[in-house]
Amino acid sequence: MAGQLCVHGHFYQPPREDPWLGCILPEGTAAPAMDWNSRILRESYAPLAFARRLDAQGRITDIVNCYEWISFNFGPTLLSWLERGAPRVYARLLEADRRSQERWGHGNAMAQVYHHAILPLASARDRMLEIAWALDDFESRFGRRAEGMWLSEAAVDTPTLESMSAQGVRFTILSPHQVQAIAGEDGTWQPVSGDEVDLSRPYSVDLPSERPMAVFFYNGPLSQAVAFEGLLKDGERFWNRLTGVGSEGLLSIGTDGETYGHHFPFGEMALAYVLEQARAGRQGWSLTNYAAYLADNPPKQRVRLKEPSSWSCSHGVERWRADCGCRDGGHPQWNQKWRAPLRQGLEAVKQKVDEHFDALGKELFLVPEEALRAYGTFLSGKSDSKVFQNSYMKSGLSRENIQKSWKLLEMQRFGLAMFASCAWFFDDVSRVEPRNALTYCMRAMECCRASGGPDLESVLCDELKKIYPNEPRYPDGMALYEEEVVARRQTTARLTCLALVRLRSNAEMPPPGGEAEVRWPGVHITVARSLAGTLESGTVEGTALLRMCHGGLVAGGAVRCGWRWEQGRKDDGLCGQMYFQLDNGTEETIRPESLHWKMRQSALQEAVELAASEDWEALWRHAEQAKFFLEYRPHQSVPQHQAFWAAQWPALALAVIRQPCFEDRKDLWNFIRSIGEGHPAKPWLEQRLGRSLRDMLCEGTVQSAELAEIIRRSRAAGLEVDLWGLQNRFWHDAELWSDAALGKALGIAPGARG
Repeated sequence: MAGQLCVHGHFYQPPREDPWLGCILPEGTAAPAMDWNSRILRESYAPLAFARRLDAQGRITDIVNCYEWISFNFGPTLLSWLERGAPRVYARLLEADRRSQERWGHGNAMAQVYHHAILPLASARDRMLEIAWALDDFESRFGRRAEGMWLSEAAVDTPTLESMSAQGVRFTILSPHQVQAIAGEDGTWQPVSGDEVDLSRPYSVDLPSERPMAVFFYNGPLSQAVAFEGLLKDGERFWNRLTGVGSEGLLSIGTDGETYGHHFPFGEMALAYVLEQARAGRQGWSLTNYAAYLADNPPKQRVRLKEPSSWSCSHGVERWRADCGCRDGGHPQWNQKWRAPLRQGLEAVKQKVDEHFDALGKELFLVPEEALRAYGTFLSGKSDSKVFQNSYMKSGLSRENIQKSWKLLEMQRFGLAMFASCAWFFDDVSRVEPRNALTYCMRAMECCRASGGPDLESVLCDELKKIYPNEPRYPDGMALYEEEVVARRQTTARLTCLALVRLRSNAEMPPPGGEAEVRWPGVHITVARSLAGTLESGTVEGTALLRMCHGGLVAGGAVRCGWRWEQGRKDDGLCGQMYFQLDNGTEETIRPESLHWKMRQSALQEAVELAASEDWEALWRHAEQAKFFLEYRPHQSVPQHQAFWAAQWPALALAVIRQPCFEDRKDLWNFIRSIGEGHPAKPWLEQRLGRSLRDMLCEGTVQSAELAEIIRRSRAAGLEVDLWGLQNRFWHDAELWSDAALGKALGIAPGARG
């Protein structure tokens, strides 16, 4: 009898949010996407939620929510972003866990360390917080306590397992090469290598506390084959390789979620094929998840682990603090000597931050440790600010001390975020991940100063001076810090400047005497404009009221400033200079074009999206010009005004697609097809048209029969419209299934049902 298959997907993005704004700013390396979260969403997370199964003619026979059939973990910071930025995918994750729980009695979802820190390198308190906050976030989202937890980079030691077990976690997943020894039936320990471990069963780990902790070990060779040997290029090959092991019990593989789609395009389809085979019971195989298997098969053998160890460093956990030789391989001539001083600098700051929290916290909180532990409950949305304040802050605190209390908690949140594992994982300190870690550190130091603590920047800089990046543009770590990190530091003046640029670029500046509000998750700014000055004259002025939002949830104290913008060129939202009068009596001058490029791009992003929307609407209007395109005369092969009509190609294409009256205009159709081949606007038009048609269907502004005709005419015009969203909508809307013509146009196989 064959065994049970469990595919685990580890889905992770480091904390990317700007620590002041609370949103992700543009990341150039993610282009054409705005940031890496958005890019991986499109390439991996979303395709796995709506994976296609096709027949021999390429028609859709099923749309599979792969998360419903695999074990998975998503980190809290990524889930927060998905909840806001991709609600349909986020809903599929919650649905997948709920359905798997109904099916097997245990959900597929596992918790993940909150900030993806390497826990064997963390202090006892930080280790406890990373686990506790993660469990609170998990329960808030999935409606149950997590049974298992994914450890960052599978980095493990006994204190980490103790902390997990103390908080109710029952199991974790590790690599077989992390095994040191296994106890025999007589209790004697036998040293083993990774390839000698029986991977078909869970094991128990002896903890000093005698609390239970089970460990699963994924199949290393099969997992490596998925990641590096191209198994995802062919679903049948993938299936045969998995089932070829021929073992009973559990067969599990551990995979990086980005493997499906980002690393291997259409990899989610190969996974969906394998899941379909197991669901059908092919060769006697079935699917399960770790928690369900553990419930039916409790550990019968004990295991002793190498400590500390991880799945991605053969030297234990040295990859996250030393030049051990482990790297991503892109630059073999580079060294990683920067890792040690980076960690030492951040740890030195964290130690001082903790000392400040302990000293001041005694004056503000009933029990500082309990308040800090419970802050995860607040961040998860399980308690509101008033409940938290009444439960953990001392009564009778002044407004100033209440704000200090929140700042202390935020200081700790950013202090934890700076230890995300990827800051040390790659080849050089000049990458975005170490820069993000330093930015979180800078924000933690700012919260420390703002709550009456010491200025810790010199503590960090003493270590940064010892860093020499491999990237030659930065002579040392201080140069990198000044150019890439300090430039991102937000102040009252900079935040107000950013708000004004955003309002001006979006044509949303308030009228004289009026107000406008700009909101980011981390800060709300109300801009008031005085009666003096006009946009036409190039000078406007007013006041601004800023409120930082602790944890993105509760408003902090208000800060006011006066502003005057001498714009110079009135058509450029980044031109001129701004002058600010701050509450403390100081003045600051900022040139908008001197803002860090991430800030500038972020402020202009909405303007670009607005312009694109306006251009789309204009295209529909310009489509009317198609009626002036005359049929050719004998021996004519191109139209008069050929260059003009070529420039109007997107509008002409929309005209023939949307309006049946052009159906018989053969010369127009041929011209559209010939110009469209290789046209730079074609991919954009195909994607934008698909999104527009989906919106029209959802809003009820197009009938299904008309939609089928539009899709047919699109293909006739040489366009491969992005039907992904439309197909998903059709598949999950029972009312649409009666329209066979629309199903055929969307590429749905006859007889297939959602």
